[in-house]
Amino acid sequence: MIELRHLRYAVTVADEGHVTRAAERLGIQQPPLSQQIARLETMIGAPLFNRLPRGVELTDAGRIFVERARVILADVDLAVESARRHALGEQGRLAIGYTSSSALHPMVTSTIRLLGEKSPDVTLTLDETSSPDLIEGLHAGLLDVAFVRSKTLEQRGLVVSRILDEEMLVALPERHPLVTASGAPSAPIALSKLASEAFILYRRRSGPGLYDGIIAACLAAGFSPHIRHEAPRLLSTLGLVAAGLGISIIPASMAQLGTKGIAYLRLGTDTDLVAPLHLVHRYGRPSGPLKLFLEIVGRERLKQNTSGQSGP
Repeated sequence: MIELRHLRYAVTVADEGHVTRAAERLGIQQPPLSQQIARLETMIGAPLFNRLPRGVELTDAGRIFVERARVILADVDLAVESARRHALGEQGRLAIGYTSSSALHPMVTSTIRLLGEKSPDVTLTLDETSSPDLIEGLHAGLLDVAFVRSKTLEQRGLVVSRILDEEMLVALPERHPLVTASGAPSAPIALSKLASEAFILYRRRSGPGLYDGIIAACLAAGFSPHIRHEAPRLLSTLGLVAAGLGISIIPASMAQLGTKGIAYLRLGTDTDLVAPLHLVHRYGRPSGPLKLFLEIVGRERLKQNTSGQSGP
């Protein structure tokens, strides 16, 4: 059976035009190399080299064989290099999902950017949708990793890591009395002062983690929130707030949208309401790109924990 080493032997002998010099280049002795070339010619059924007084030259059959051998060896080298780069996360594909409530968080944007900078040959597919749909996409193999807010979703076969807790803000129409009474948009407000307000929430089907967290915090503050509207996306929620139809509580990073007509108030210390951010991927050995991405997220998480930040 012809092996890759036979191809390399033939190509090297052809390049050197001399068996002894080829043996030196290959790091083997001349007699074994001559024997391997003779064995290769026997397997092919035709001489590859004409033996000359001072070297060798290719026969017509040898020329054809060596040309094809070069292509094969180049393809093998390319396959090895491609496999190596994929294992290191330098090339391949990665499908990343995230909820609309986390789309603007620096942890999401910076980690994706850093992966793109470190491995520009990795093809990224990004998907922004609800937490349940992201989990379904992971189970179906459509996504490799996802940023979600809720940990209460189906976790069978998934690795869930809580990355951080993001501050929550109250979003109100800019002419709301609470904004005027606070004296400044940044003044904290007690959650209990929202008891009589009409709430606009990101619907539970899309974001059960945020929805349930807000309800639980309001109940702990002594009231059950009056939910006037539910919206399919947080951007829609902010649109309804800007229209003066109620207030909402959103992750702080969403305030970066700068939606006109909205003021943002920080919550007081009477509540520990936060927007957790989880990273989810399937159990098992990760691909090269996923492994690299998980390492990037880990480093960014460590930086954030070291700086003592929990918000955006």
